[in-house]
Amino acid sequence: MRKKSVPDWLNSSLWSSSNPSNDDRISRYATNPSPESLPPPAVRFAEPSPPPQPSPPVTDDRDPDDLKPPNLSPDEASRQALLIAEVSKKVINVGELQRLVCQGIPDGDEIRATIWKLLLRYLPNDRALWQHELDKKRSQYKSFKDDLLLNPSEITRRMEESAGLKEEDLNSGGSGFLPRAEIPHGEHPLSLGSTSVWNQFFQDTEIIEQIDRDVKRTHPDMQFFSEDSSFAKSNQEALRDILIVFAKLNPGIRYVQGMNEVLAPLFYVFRNDPDENNAANAEADTFFCFVELLSGFRDNFCKQLDNSVVGIRSTITKLSQLLKRHDEELWRHLEVTTKVNPQFYAFRWITLLLTQEFNFTDCLHIWDTLLSDPEGPQETLLRICCAMLILVRRRLLAGDFTSNLKLLQKYPTTNISHLLHVANKLRGALTG
Repeated sequence: MRKKSVPDWLNSSLWSSSNPSNDDRISRYATNPSPESLPPPAVRFAEPSPPPQPSPPVTDDRDPDDLKPPNLSPDEASRQALLIAEVSKKVINVGELQRLVCQGIPDGDEIRATIWKLLLRYLPNDRALWQHELDKKRSQYKSFKDDLLLNPSEITRRMEESAGLKEEDLNSGGSGFLPRAEIPHGEHPLSLGSTSVWNQFFQDTEIIEQIDRDVKRTHPDMQFFSEDSSFAKSNQEALRDILIVFAKLNPGIRYVQGMNEVLAPLFYVFRNDPDENNAANAEADTFFCFVELLSGFRDNFCKQLDNSVVGIRSTITKLSQLLKRHDEELWRHLEVTTKVNPQFYAFRWITLLLTQEFNFTDCLHIWDTLLSDPEGPQETLLRICCAMLILVRRRLLAGDFTSNLKLLQKYPTTNISHLLHVANKLRGALTG
């Protein structure tokens, strides 16, 4: 059978990447198994065993303002002007906005927050409706926090106060304390009933403890998230509250390890909105945009669907098919010759939306493209993952199991604009 030819555009020297001389990124989940001792891939975000040995975190002393890209080229400046003009209109053309954003926002600090909210349908395209929608959503989030973040003792105290007032109305001069026999079973701390606020509280404790641990580990190299300043601590508290509220409102998924990494870029962008009022309400805005973003990847987080046609393993299979379609030689070398199962590297790429593979600024650039594609973020993500493989194809074709797995678990520094350009060339429906 005639071997499928490789498209000419793949043969450019641009696709090869040199070994990075100094890559300071923390590869939290990286491992270096041998073919004989490789454990089955994890199906959740838990770190594999044996645990990886992360490199010491490199402190990023820059303020968020210092993360701005370098001076814009004439083409980038022109595109930036078009973006500003579009989002300044009374009625925004979302299709045109998607077209302009698909290769990234040249200078995102100024307008990225507004653009992401529009792309995630949090803001309507009619500017006149913005303030009403924002006020409504922010008030709704405040109600969520008031209802879901109360300690059961506070809930019980309020119930008792209400009951005590009624008793006092009926019998003036009463003590106001509920007799023991009148304490409802569901309000007792030892109740095991499914409707008991205390029983639910104890069930939530384990998840909340996991959220606390993960939030504290979020981007330890950035002052914005991990310094001892009150600002960084308030940011951690916001991440924590968003994840707890999400877990309680979504009992089918609750919290899955790694959601904090997906949440972080959204909160960072919204908290650095130049509009002070929007920045002050970043927590509420982030919550609703996080919900909308995860709706496109929901099935990847549901353990019960792992082996279904919509679960994470099926998604990884689609990536394998996409690579086979566009570069069968590379696909065969990886999966047949060297037996590198795509689950060993693509699981983290897909579930964490590439947040662990690139530095934070590059991640924001990639997310511009993810959020702007009319086909939705899932298909775009798969094309970017496939492009990542193609960009290092020469090193992969020359490598064995160990070297290839190491390369893909700690992806080398690359030109993000070029990566997105290659991903765009892969556009097209998968064939069965």
